[in-house]
Amino acid sequence: MTEAFLPANETEVASLIRNHAERSAPLAILGGGTRAGFGNPLTANATVLGTTGLSGIVAYNPAEMVLTARAGTPVAEIEAAVAVNGQSLAFEPPDHRGMMGTSGEPTIGGLFSVNASGPRRMTAGAARDHLLGVRFVNGHGEIVKAGGRVMKNVTGLDLVKVLAGSYGTLGFLTEVTFKVLPAPKTAVTIVLSGLEDEQAVRAMAAAMALSVEVSGAAHLPESVRGRFIGGALPDGAATVLRIEGLEASVSVRADTLTAAMSAFCPVSRLEPADTAALWREIRNVHPYADGTRRALWRVSVAPSEGWKLVAALRLEAGVDAFYDWQGGLVWMRLEGDLEADLLRRHIKAAGGGHATLVRASDAARAQVQAFEPQSPAVALLSQRVKEKFDPRGIFNPGRMARGEVA
Repeated sequence: MTEAFLPANETEVASLIRNHAERSAPLAILGGGTRAGFGNPLTANATVLGTTGLSGIVAYNPAEMVLTARAGTPVAEIEAAVAVNGQSLAFEPPDHRGMMGTSGEPTIGGLFSVNASGPRRMTAGAARDHLLGVRFVNGHGEIVKAGGRVMKNVTGLDLVKVLAGSYGTLGFLTEVTFKVLPAPKTAVTIVLSGLEDEQAVRAMAAAMALSVEVSGAAHLPESVRGRFIGGALPDGAATVLRIEGLEASVSVRADTLTAAMSAFCPVSRLEPADTAALWREIRNVHPYADGTRRALWRVSVAPSEGWKLVAALRLEAGVDAFYDWQGGLVWMRLEGDLEADLLRRHIKAAGGGHATLVRASDAARAQVQAFEPQSPAVALLSQRVKEKFDPRGIFNPGRMARGEVA
């Protein structure tokens, strides 16, 4: 990377981008730097353009449950501000510093740029589903506003969703507006012990079918179970189901869930403090915050197919894994090579899905195609969107060209 710029306002951002667009000079868009090493290495001569100079909450109306903040605002600052009013970011933004071996502070713009979503995604939606409006600077150096601060306002909604999850390849986010929701008053976790992966998936499906409003469903095989909450989970693989809400309601629903799940295996309960710690470690991928660069994949498939994918891969490669989102999100650490071709083949056999190479050595990351479209039609659409937003191709060149298979 070359020199770095941390502009203090949109005007400076627009001027810098116009200057680089005129010269077709590449820009590396950077938030807090907490996901450095994700995907493929960027172009070596790119100028760093960071968001941390654009920080602060612009507007927050607790009654309307809407907040606007500059893109470089630390997520921790926003979480603290909304917590005062008993509110939270319902999609549970993960903190991947431990997993990635990075420092810095996660920013709200970076969070939406990668659509970072935690265990509650299966019931509350992804980060992009909570995003109401954005301000950004496109590859022409133009300041663009899409969406708004009122939840009923859907103007520019498609444009907002396009920016979310674009990994800084379509524009430089300067401001985001999003909804917040009341934070659960309490939470407990029902722990099912000793289930094999296939049994666990069936148990989670049964739990989700009950009218008890399970807000988190994950399966932690024996290989990773001891790495959560200091090894305090009961012996055997742990299938964990979270119930949240008002204390009286949580108690009744947890009893109902416990009775139903007792048909599968021994059942125990985690109280609120351990529940909070457990689900924080699940969303932050704590078992693989191991200080290594061993290949780590994030795989999204149908909930019924995740365990089958892992079982098939284990016949041909060394795999350590655990499951979130009722089995549909698989965090998978490879003990040897990247196995990208092998993974691609088995994902196709599982009916399709997405696998992102989250972590690996620079040399390894340069070998693997990133965010590969699933079809020629998707490839063409992606190309047209990129040409519209960033015609000179200056934003994060290469970021989405290496690192993901589909």
